[in-house]
Amino acid sequence: MKKNLLIILFFIVTFTACNQGRSDYELLQSQDIVKSEEKKKLEKIEYKIVTQDRLSIVIYQYPEITPTKMNEKGILVDSQGYISLPLIHRVKVAGYTQCDAARMIEKKYKKYLTEPALNIEVMNKRAYILGEVKKAGIIRLENETMSVIQAVASAGGLTDSAQRDRVFIITHDGNNNMSMRRIDLTSFTVLQSSNLLIKPNDIIYVQPNKWKSFRVASDDFTSPFETIARIAAPFVTLKYLSE
Repeated sequence: MKKNLLIILFFIVTFTACNQGRSDYELLQSQDIVKSEEKKKLEKIEYKIVTQDRLSIVIYQYPEITPTKMNEKGILVDSQGYISLPLIHRVKVAGYTQCDAARMIEKKYKKYLTEPALNIEVMNKRAYILGEVKKAGIIRLENETMSVIQAVASAGGLTDSAQRDRVFIITHDGNNNMSMRRIDLTSFTVLQSSNLLIKPNDIIYVQPNKWKSFRVASDDFTSPFETIARIAAPFVTLKYLSE
């Protein structure tokens, strides 16, 4: 009777710990309801320059003062949103789109140059993908946007433990505000909608299924017992042989 009671207690403790561990294992949890977005019209998305961006700046017809030629890594936007350029010195570019920043700098250069024409491009546009993908990490964006499908493909695809109807996208609005939406990759209707697009600095998180969370929590709980068993095994063997 006592033996059966101990077994029951062991399973209660194990499942309690596993459930607790499972909730800790899943990232980006929220008490708020995160709704899947319905199909909507495709919005025009233009990237706005932020601090710590690196810019490629080409001044056509004036290669001798082209900043990118001076620094192949690009011109760094400092913590206050400024860059330093020949002749016009410090210019604030944070908050401007690439096109608007180019037109603004052209106006400043007209004091010194004849018909200056500029091209500005952010060199380090990127998004991030985490969770149940085969190669989590940074995804470089060549354009203003990328689809979630492209991002997942760039990360090597989903793992077998991915919960395909719970893919979260976290977006910054440029004012240090974050919003989160949920994508169901199993739904064809969702695949047709514009909420599948991600922007630079977005974060994609593919949640693990409940079985993966349970297995990880179980391993965490049972690993101390396995260690004790390995340590005790030689002594048990010696005792058995001596008897």
